[in-house]
Amino acid sequence: HLVIVRFLTMLVGAGGNAGNQASVRVIRGLAVGTIDPSNPKRVLKRELAMGAALSLILGVAGCIRAAVFFTPFMETVAITTSLLMIVSISIILGAMMPLGMKLIGIDPAHSSTTIQVVMDILGVFITVCMSSLVLDSGFQHVLFGSFID
Repeated sequence: HLVIVRFLTMLVGAGGNAGNQASVRVIRGLAVGTIDPSNPKRVLKRELAMGAALSLILGVAGCIRAAVFFTPFMETVAITTSLLMIVSISIILGAMMPLGMKLIGIDPAHSSTTIQVVMDILGVFITVCMSSLVLDSGFQHVLFGSFID
């Protein structure tokens, strides 16, 4: 499905940027003392809410972009689903990485660049997995039945 390749930079770029923003929010909180690494639940709860909202907004934007380029319906589903997952996972990892680095004695500032690389690799992996699931398996018929025939 060659059409997925046209959206790959958008997908991995969104993941890297979202993760980096989450990481910077946590790094700043650690630096000014508003975040305590011994109690990550509050931070993760806030970042989960942020991730859900941002995933939804970017998912809609990605879906609109796919529609503007006349991307077939099932490829649009694969792209949008990949984008939702990539951004959500990126924000969670971006928030957890500085906390984890601080706990093991590594400067949390390194997490902002690390999340970019991690999400580039993970973003491609998620896109391939979601595209295979949605496009190359019988899963599409379970979800959409006769709508796609």
